[in-house]
Amino acid sequence: MRNNLGIEGLGDLVDLPLVATLATYRRDGTVLLSPVWHEWRDGGFNIVIASDDVKARHVGRDPRASIALYESEVPYRGLELRGAPRLLEEGAFDAQKRIAIRYLGPESGAAYASEPSGTEIILRLEPGELRTWDFAEGL
Repeated sequence: MRNNLGIEGLGDLVDLPLVATLATYRRDGTVLLSPVWHEWRDGGFNIVIASDDVKARHVGRDPRASIALYESEVPYRGLELRGAPRLLEEGAFDAQKRIAIRYLGPESGAAYASEPSGTEIILRLEPGELRTWDFAEGL
């Protein structure tokens, strides 16, 4: 197994439309795991959520989050990134549209994100602690 590769060492992994798992922390310290659509852009993950989403409340109270992204087929590349996310309003609808098109295709994605709701925000998670792996050499 190869590890400590950095994002660039994982090839196109962050560009694939894989569902990631986002971890945020509840008031009692337990973890909430949420499947999320995302995009890797400008050196970090963008995840669009509603401003009143529980994940936004969690991050507002406890500024820690993690995201895990991995393949379920050979070579089983993956990453876990932990850090302090930021909540951003600017560009949220544009990000939502890009992400929807990435996962659903041009026509369905544009229809899915056709009008801003006014509540979109970006949960932005940039590299803090990064762990990567790739089993290509061992299989």
